[in-house]
Amino acid sequence: MSATKNNVYTVSQLNGEVRHILEGQIGKIWLNGEISNFSSPSSGHWYLTLKDSQSQIRCAMFKGRNQSVRFKPVNGQQVLVKGAISVYEPRGDYQLLLESMLPAGDGLLAQEFEALKLKLAAEGLFATETKRPIPNNIQRIGVITSATGAALRDILHVLARRDPSIEVIVYPTQVQGAGASQLICQAITTANQRLEVDVLLLTRGGGSLEDLWCFNSEHLAHAIYNSALPVISAVGHEIDTTISDYVADVRAPTPSAGAELLSKDKGNKAEKLILLLARLQQSMKHYQLQQSGRLTQLTHQLQRHEPQRKLQQFEQRFDEMQLRLEHALQHKLSRLTLRHQQLYNRLQQRSPASTLTLEKQRLQYLTERFNDASTDYFKQASLRVAQAAHKLDTVSPLATLSRGYSITSANKKVVENAEKLALGDEIHTRLKHGEITSTVTKISSN
Repeated sequence: MSATKNNVYTVSQLNGEVRHILEGQIGKIWLNGEISNFSSPSSGHWYLTLKDSQSQIRCAMFKGRNQSVRFKPVNGQQVLVKGAISVYEPRGDYQLLLESMLPAGDGLLAQEFEALKLKLAAEGLFATETKRPIPNNIQRIGVITSATGAALRDILHVLARRDPSIEVIVYPTQVQGAGASQLICQAITTANQRLEVDVLLLTRGGGSLEDLWCFNSEHLAHAIYNSALPVISAVGHEIDTTISDYVADVRAPTPSAGAELLSKDKGNKAEKLILLLARLQQSMKHYQLQQSGRLTQLTHQLQRHEPQRKLQQFEQRFDEMQLRLEHALQHKLSRLTLRHQQLYNRLQQRSPASTLTLEKQRLQYLTERFNDASTDYFKQASLRVAQAAHKLDTVSPLATLSRGYSITSANKKVVENAEKLALGDEIHTRLKHGEITSTVTKISSN
C-alpha cells in the first residue's frame, strides 16, 4: 500500500486503495437478495439495491453484462447474483459490480450445482486418469433407468437395430423426485454385487433442472466413482449436463447415443471416433475446470489495472448525475405546477365572472324568496277578504231580506218608526226580489 508523506492520504487515494483491497482480497461472490430502487438510464446500465430484512448494498450491472439476463428485473423480486466487490470512488460507496443475475429459485440450484462440481473436481472424481476403459467386446449391458420410461424403449430399439446379440439387463429405479438418487445408488450397488454385465448405462430422458436434480447428488457421484463396472452417463438431452456426466467414465449426449456407443456395426471406426471424442470432451471440461480458478485470479489482478473499470466509474457517475438532474428538474416542474395552480385558484376566486355568478345565484335566490313571499301574502290576503266578506254578508241587510224580511225607506231614509211618517207620504219597500212604492193612507202605532 502506497502512502504520501506522514501517511496523509487524499480522499481519492484512500478510496482507490480501499477499492484495490476489496477487489484483490474478496473478489467475486454470489449474493441472494431482494431488488429495490431499480433504475435503467439511457446509457443501458442497470443500478439497483439488494437488501434483506436487515441490510442492503448498492449494485451496478453495466450494459455489456446485463444483455445476457433473460428477464427484466423489477422491484421486490428475489434474485441470485454473481459479482465483484468494488468501490465507487467519487462517492466513497462500496458496491457490487454484477456479472450475472438469475431468479432466486433457478439461481440457487445453479449455485449448488457449481459448488458441488468444484468440490468433486478438487477431490479428483473428474480426473481423466481415473476413467475406466469401455470393454471392446460387450456381451451384456446393464441399464439403470425407469422401467416405463421412453429412454429404455429408445435404447432397446437402437440395440435391436445395431447389434441384436447384446443382452440387456434392466435395473429399474426411480429417476426423478425425492429419494431417486438413493435408489439409483442402490441399483449401482446391486449391479456391482452381481457382476452379471460388462458395462452400466445410467440414463433417462430430458427434463428441467429440477427433474434431473437427482443426478447431481454427491452420494451418487461417489457411487459411480467407486463402481467396479464402467459407467456411461446418458442423462437428458445433449444440452443437459449433470454431475453424473462429469464423474462417469464416458458421457453420452442422449440415451440413444449411449446405446450406439456400446454397440458396433459397419461403422465401427466412426463409433470409436465418437467414443474418443466424448473422452476428449470430458478431458477438456476437466481441464477448463482446473483453469477456471487460475483465470479468476488473473482476472482479479487485471482488474486492478483495467482502464475499463475507470470508464465504468465515469459512466456510473454520469448516470448518477443524470438521475439527479432529472430528479431536480422534476422537482422544479412540480413546484412550478403547484404555484401555477395556486395562482389560478386565486384568480378564479377574484374573477368578476365568479362574482357575477355568485350575484346571479343570490338574485335568483332572492327572486324565489320574493315570489314565494308574494304568493303567500296574496293567499293570506285572499283568505282575510273571504273572511271579511263572510262577516259582512252575515250582518248585511240583504242577507236579512233573503230570510223573508223587507226594508222600508222614505226620502232615502230607513223608516224605523211609523209615527215619523205622514199621510200621503210616499214610501219604498225593498224585498228579496224587487221593490214596492206605496202611499201612506193610515198610520197606527203599537
